Amino acid sequence: MTPRHVAVIDIGKTNAKLALVDATDMSEVEVLTRPNMVLAAPPYPHFDVEAIWRFLLDGLEQFQKAHGVDAISITTHGASCALIAPDGALAAPILDYEHTGPDDLAAAYDAIRPPFEETGSPRLPMGLNLGAQLHWQFEQDPALRERTAAIVTYPQYWGHRLTGVPASDVSSLGCHTDLWKPSKAHYSSLVERLGISEKMAPARKSAEVLGPVLPQVASQTGLRFDTPVHCGIHDSNASLLPHVLTRTGPFSVVSTGTWVIAMTVGGEEVTLEPSRDTLLNVNALGAPVPSARFMGGREFELAMNGETTQCAEQFLDLVAKDGHMLLPAMVPDSGPFQGQKHSWMGAEPLPGTQERAAAVSFYLGLMTAECLSLTGHKGPIIVEGPFARNKGFASMLATATNCRVDATVTATGTSQGAALLATGALPERAAFDVETYFHKTDVSYQRYANSWHRAVKAGLEPRP
Repeated sequence: MTPRHVAVIDIGKTNAKLALVDATDMSEVEVLTRPNMVLAAPPYPHFDVEAIWRFLLDGLEQFQKAHGVDAISITTHGASCALIAPDGALAAPILDYEHTGPDDLAAAYDAIRPPFEETGSPRLPMGLNLGAQLHWQFEQDPALRERTAAIVTYPQYWGHRLTGVPASDVSSLGCHTDLWKPSKAHYSSLVERLGISEKMAPARKSAEVLGPVLPQVASQTGLRFDTPVHCGIHDSNASLLPHVLTRTGPFSVVSTGTWVIAMTVGGEEVTLEPSRDTLLNVNALGAPVPSARFMGGREFELAMNGETTQCAEQFLDLVAKDGHMLLPAMVPDSGPFQGQKHSWMGAEPLPGTQERAAAVSFYLGLMTAECLSLTGHKGPIIVEGPFARNKGFASMLATATNCRVDATVTATGTSQGAALLATGALPERAAFDVETYFHKTDVSYQRYANSWHRAVKAGLEPRP
């Protein structure tokens, strides 16, 4: 029996969300959010999982009372895992992947990590490679490996708290962890080198049911004792799933948030360039997906000085003609232009102005187009998440790629995809509010894109 109401736990790097999705039309009945806090406390910066847990229990109780909850699904950001002790508690706090501690042991880790050809996982700084996190944690605390009974990926940490069942999922393992071999759908050689082969929780497909909620969870929330909890999925793959299930022919999905992740299905065959932050993601069905990414949401915050200025279309046209231009990279540790220091070409628009908002939006669209080119993109582009509401971003993306852009403007771009793990298929009445953009007929947009590419190329070329 298809569930009517699916509660989706959606833990992003910036915010934690709980959405109730109506499976008859995939609309969001209710959405609750709270900040995802990092605690700057020993033994290292870590996520405040207890605060999130209280938020989730309260929200599930609220949803159950108001609407009824028939199933639970989970989606989270990548680059995180939980070390579970024999008693089911955490053996150590969940490390914030932006902590620089793992960089201290970079040379030792590089000596044991598998090559890109095995994992499709580029070498990334900080804790962005999950293998680097584990290596550093075990070296910092030699007793930790012994205290750890099971290692689960992050969506399944919340599944474990709900059901008591340890697991990992293929989409989270395939998210630049160094721990997974996409071509063989199996753990990589690094797992044995880290001495954790017996500790890695079983790798399961995202839609599998872990089990019913624990009795104490049912008692605290009012949920039925047989409420099923599905294994869970990496958040950008949640955005991808509805399109994998319903589309034919080549297409790309751009998942936006703190990270902008471009994922291409059925595109041109390309050789991925790990130095440009390309990778093989693994979708909910276990298939490899050529991908590229940059920290777009973070770059937007930095470039806008924290302002959320709205931009009227007349200012987009004005900036396209006048050429205020931001060049990469605001966050130089990741993305297709790693190591590049950002700069402005032409006069830098003042913070808080609509001109600056337009220039930053164009920058993000051009960076995304660059990511898509690295993945062999062909066909329409579907944009999910916050950037789907940004007309400057979508217009410049359509112009730079000469492809149709379908911007899906829903409250949370990942909730429908995660809900599909429980329903199995999109209903005919599925409600997706889409705004479509095409290549701009105004030639100033194309000139702007061409100028940006020339300026970026000039900045990459060695100086005489």
